[in-house]
Amino acid sequence: MGSRKSVCCGLSALELIFAVLFILMTAVSVALIAVMVKEAHTGPLPTLPPSSEPQHTPYLIGVGRADCTGPPAEIPLMGYANPQQNAAGIHTRLFSRAFIIDDGRKRVVFVTADVGMISQRLRLEVLQALQLKYGDLYGQDNVVLSGTHTHCGLGGYFQYTLFMMSSKGYIKASVEPIVNGIVKSIDIAHSNMRPGRIYRSIGELDDSSLNRSPHSYMNNPEDERHRYKWNTDKQVVVLKFTDLDGDGIGMLSWFAVHAVSMNYTNLMVSSDNMGYASYLLEQDKNPGELPGQGGFVAGFSSSNLGDVSPNTKGPHCVNTGLPCDYLNSSCPDGGTKLCKAFGPGEDMFDSTRIIGENIYKKAKELYANAAVEVTGLLHSAHQWVNMTDVTVQINNTHTVRTCKPALGHSFAAGTTDGGGDLNFTQGAVEGDPFWDGIRDALLGEPSNETQDCHYPKPILFSTGEMNWPLPWHPQIVDVQIITIGSVAIVAVPGEMTTMSGRRLREAVKQELQSEGAFRDVAVVIAGLSNIYTHYITTFEEYQVQRYEGASTIYGPHTLSAYLQQYRGLARAIAQDRVLELPVGPEPPFFQKLFNLLSAAPVDRKPENSSFGDVLQQVYPVYRQGDVVSVTFVAGNPRHSGDIRDKTFVTVELYDNRTNSWEVIYNDASWETRFQWLKGSNRQSNSTVEWHIPQTAPSGSYRIKHFGHYKQLKGLRPVITPYEGTSDVFRVTKSFYYQ
Repeated sequence: MGSRKSVCCGLSALELIFAVLFILMTAVSVALIAVMVKEAHTGPLPTLPPSSEPQHTPYLIGVGRADCTGPPAEIPLMGYANPQQNAAGIHTRLFSRAFIIDDGRKRVVFVTADVGMISQRLRLEVLQALQLKYGDLYGQDNVVLSGTHTHCGLGGYFQYTLFMMSSKGYIKASVEPIVNGIVKSIDIAHSNMRPGRIYRSIGELDDSSLNRSPHSYMNNPEDERHRYKWNTDKQVVVLKFTDLDGDGIGMLSWFAVHAVSMNYTNLMVSSDNMGYASYLLEQDKNPGELPGQGGFVAGFSSSNLGDVSPNTKGPHCVNTGLPCDYLNSSCPDGGTKLCKAFGPGEDMFDSTRIIGENIYKKAKELYANAAVEVTGLLHSAHQWVNMTDVTVQINNTHTVRTCKPALGHSFAAGTTDGGGDLNFTQGAVEGDPFWDGIRDALLGEPSNETQDCHYPKPILFSTGEMNWPLPWHPQIVDVQIITIGSVAIVAVPGEMTTMSGRRLREAVKQELQSEGAFRDVAVVIAGLSNIYTHYITTFEEYQVQRYEGASTIYGPHTLSAYLQQYRGLARAIAQDRVLELPVGPEPPFFQKLFNLLSAAPVDRKPENSSFGDVLQQVYPVYRQGDVVSVTFVAGNPRHSGDIRDKTFVTVELYDNRTNSWEVIYNDASWETRFQWLKGSNRQSNSTVEWHIPQTAPSGSYRIKHFGHYKQLKGLRPVITPYEGTSDVFRVTKSFYYQ
């Protein structure tokens, strides 16, 4: 055979052709790649959606929700300090929502609960229960408890005299459901921990908040005010929690607004606007589930809401319809009692719906668009501080200090969201001889030292000098910060005003960024956390002595002291020196607490009737949008004991396919209202309302009521369950077509 001719370097002509083709194809491919890369970098960089595969190490995440509703009868509602506002039913149930995050070396817990505020006693009892279950895994350093600030949750969970006096003492029947509910929510989150991601999203919500003390706000420095567009914080911060597949498991949000859409005339337990926002998002993410059920947990937390009202129509005199006096929020005829803020709805239920819906819609939008992943290590720093004796260096030559607790005259005036009954007005910088004389005779005159320290506050109650039967106000206060990667949560033990919160966020951010490790940190204020100490105004706002300033109990330099304490925590986190922080003096856990709520008496019923009998029956036919009402012979709801995860009410739809009744609403549902009326001769009744939604399917329905009654058998009280059922009624689009 003849040999092939070699043309170069021992290669045949065919081999050379293949080599040239390979080189040309390679060159073309490289050129195409270069063009694609150039085009990709000259256009906008795409944002990876949460479902894309991030490169960061995932967290371990757990979410949990648990019922913390107590007996909705005769126990004072906590918030307005109205002695006539005792619980008498359920508008919506109360829940605790827990979020646990673990980075492999540290774990933090954030809880937002549908309560007025977290008290020191409540926190201590929760921590004791966690210690028994988990040892040192969860403690004061890494657990934050925050209240949504609903004013329609049960009181009775405090250990200081002032708070106990306004809520009939320490009431175990109220405390235990809250403690057990918070602990259970943490238990559920703990047992559900799994690898996941967190995403951050920040936006603004308008038309849902109003500054109720604009005169105080205007006393802040002009150049400081000009840095901000609004006199309230419109910022909404959302954390989105997903599993590794990108499926949502929870959401945590902060927005600054008072949960006082339900006003002081309401007697039903209610989670108010923030709770309704949670309700809506959880119903959206847990389709087909009853309230409080389903795996997705949506927590809406309070923030620096001290001077922020949801009553966006503003304050008007109810007898004339004219605006209230700007300086002291009073009316020419009727004083502060007739100056009320309203809106935006036709009544308090409509206002709760509108504000809650607004918050929900904004949070849902931010949740859907959340794309900035939260990454990095977890940190937590906590100290106990004696807030009655903090010295603050305000410049090179001067120091100031905090004071023993005291409340000013304007504290008794209340706010435009709920004014006081007596002739006090906001903005009082001088005392009243009449009321001062009564105070001196009953409680003693404030010391000169305390009066000088609190100036210009005219002191009504010198609570730091009142210790019978127990101290009236706390001395030892929790300060705490937890960081989750690029998010810092500042747990504040009270109600910070708008400007106070802005100063605190800025101070914490400066300290965290001082070491270069928190370049893109978002700082959020978690209000009403760990212990309640009333309000925290700026020094300038304090001088005006409206309600918020009169309720800043540690004096005019309270905010300066907190700024100093939180700066120290943030600096320790930034420098990784948290372990060097002094723990501080531990708070007391008082043993001898008083209870002014008498035991619920035995129940009686009308002759020839039974508990659960219907007193006022339903109509045979209703249309969507109507209200169904039925009244039953009832027992005292306090006799039902621990009502968590139970219900006093069901609305049931008949299923023709299975010939069975299906529960579609219960007393946790927005559409139902359970109202208990205590009558004479120890007889009472319960009225159940169902506000039929426009989306309700046509069909056959019934309403059931569940409860317990107490009777004496011999000398022994016996509690017996009962239930009652309405007649069957139809819901149809027309009365004329069945």
